[in-house]
Amino acid sequence: MQLQGKVVIITGASSGIGRAAALLFAAEGAALVLGARRGAELNQLVAEISCNGGQAVCLAGDVCDESYAIALVELAVAQYGRLDVAFNNAGTMGPLGPTPEVTLADWQRTLDTNLTAMFLAAKYQLPAMLRAGSGSLIFTSTFVGHTAGIAGAAAYAASKSGIIGLTQALASEFGPQGLRVNALLPGGTDTPMAREMNGSPEAMAQVARMHALKRIAEPRELAAAALFLASDQSSFMTGAAMLVDGGVSIHRG
Repeated sequence: MQLQGKVVIITGASSGIGRAAALLFAAEGAALVLGARRGAELNQLVAEISCNGGQAVCLAGDVCDESYAIALVELAVAQYGRLDVAFNNAGTMGPLGPTPEVTLADWQRTLDTNLTAMFLAAKYQLPAMLRAGSGSLIFTSTFVGHTAGIAGAAAYAASKSGIIGLTQALASEFGPQGLRVNALLPGGTDTPMAREMNGSPEAMAQVARMHALKRIAEPRELAAAALFLASDQSSFMTGAAMLVDGGVSIHRG
């Protein structure tokens, strides 16, 4: 029960890594506030957690909206009295293809979802954690734009690598006050977003071959890494860009 007594916000919780994290964190004793755009999926997840003896509430919305960032924190405090951990996991691939063909609107939407939304989340989560006396803030980034470049993914790479800079700045700013801030950098993971991006089983197999482990991750494996960052097991870890990428960053064969 690594998160017993902890109150946790998870965004992007309706599927993929966020959903797996919600199930794992609940099993480890956390009281959850779950966010995503799809309300029906969130309600189903809350019901599943409740049936297994866990605690969870949800609120559907768009992480790009500042009012939604405020509302998630307010729900955590109203429901459970505090906020200890936030796993800001929601994101988008954005436009894929030749960079000169990317529209400004698509570029901006990708940065709004992947980077500006992280700033908005932190803006309201950090003060709540300070009131609680400690906290762990986690962002989902990626190896793309950090250890590897992928053609046709400029908006995704720029927005996700920006998260690492944000992580480092916040870790320095709030470390003296006992708050930890880290970024989780997954490799290829079997999520709906990854399947949509790659389009076919053959494309997914090609992605798997890029990894030293010759496979892609299950969402639960990334959830376990997020649990480490959320828990006191990582108590001396802050400002890190933690690769959990199956060796894709170092593999050249």
